Amino acid sequence: MTAAPIARDTLVDTLVGRLRDDMLAQRYPAGSLLPPERDLAAAYGVTRTSLKHALVRLAQAGLVETRHGIGTTVLDYRRHAGPDLLPMLLAHAAGEGADGRWLAEIFDVRHDIGALVAAHAAANRTLEQADVLRAQLNAITTAADADAAQLAECEIHRVLADASGNRVYGLLVNSLLNAYLQVRGLFQAPFTDPQVAGARLAPLVDAITAGDPAAAHAAASAYLTQTRTLMLGED
Repeated sequence: MTAAPIARDTLVDTLVGRLRDDMLAQRYPAGSLLPPERDLAAAYGVTRTSLKHALVRLAQAGLVETRHGIGTTVLDYRRHAGPDLLPMLLAHAAGEGADGRWLAEIFDVRHDIGALVAAHAAANRTLEQADVLRAQLNAITTAADADAAQLAECEIHRVLADASGNRVYGLLVNSLLNAYLQVRGLFQAPFTDPQVAGARLAPLVDAITAGDPAAAHAAASAYLTQTRTLMLGED
């Protein structure tokens, strides 16, 4: 295998992305051994040191396992990977030529978890958390630009996860947001007008602060569906 040399400014990040895409595209199928490190490094035009750093990150995400005397085996991510893989999956899904099902599945999970978190947050939120939500909604509406509005919206999701009273929801939301934040520039369409973005989110904040779980679930479902359509350019 040969590959174009990688620029050295983001060498390890880019190498991780290249290897990740090759594994998810089945160029290196689950269960197969990667080529020897010397050959693999030469194929991508990098040093073995850079390759080792990339393999460590891929191992942390559950994509590979390196064993002394055997080599590096590509793992079946469906059995071995955890939330650490989400940022890689979202970056892969947003890339050219990627399998569009990844993006659809990520947004499906975003919708389903978001609606459940909202319902639990409405049932369990404190008055202080309700005040924080209103303040964050105002931060969206008055944001200076789309990126600031987008970051303020992310904080609302963190507050909702905390208000839900379920720490596992909090970890799931953190995983989704950590993945999203790394590529948020691709998904700024709902935030180009911060005032409109705030108005779109207001029914959800109102339902949470009113302590109405059913209304919060419905409002979250509507909001997440609307923003998905805008982010993905769906009709």
